[in-house]
Amino acid sequence: MNRWVLIDFECLPLRSVGRLDIPLDASPKFQDQCLRIKQAIEKHGRHNTYYLHQATCTYHLTNQADLGSLTFHFEGTILTDASDMHAESCDLKVTLAAETCSWLTEPMVDWFATTVTHSVKCEFNRYIEAGDLDKAKQRIEQIEESSDASGGYVGMYL
Repeated sequence: MNRWVLIDFECLPLRSVGRLDIPLDASPKFQDQCLRIKQAIEKHGRHNTYYLHQATCTYHLTNQADLGSLTFHFEGTILTDASDMHAESCDLKVTLAAETCSWLTEPMVDWFATTVTHSVKCEFNRYIEAGDLDKAKQRIEQIEESSDASGGYVGMYL
């Protein structure tokens, strides 16, 4: 264990979402996710806004792997500054997913749930610095170029 806080997420730049209609044959789980993404766009817009999903944040409170850990699931938006180089704010739904902390109390859970937002902003800044955001933007530009070159059709499921 080299890090005190372990954060893992999938990032969807909201500027990459072209259509807001939900496929009729989509699974209920996918329909719910599409609806949450649509609501995030309506609330925060697409510019410098990223949707984080399939995300976890784990805090280790002791130096023993099986004692004193809290794992939260989170999902929602993170907004960056005008230069798209620094996380400014988060709008996340955070829930406790697992814990190995027998001394945990409800106020502690609430405090850590609030702390997740601060931790995610720090980790997103590391994500930007590592160049992962630039790679995601390049992939989006390539897809858009392919779409434009083929008259708007890239292929099924893309």
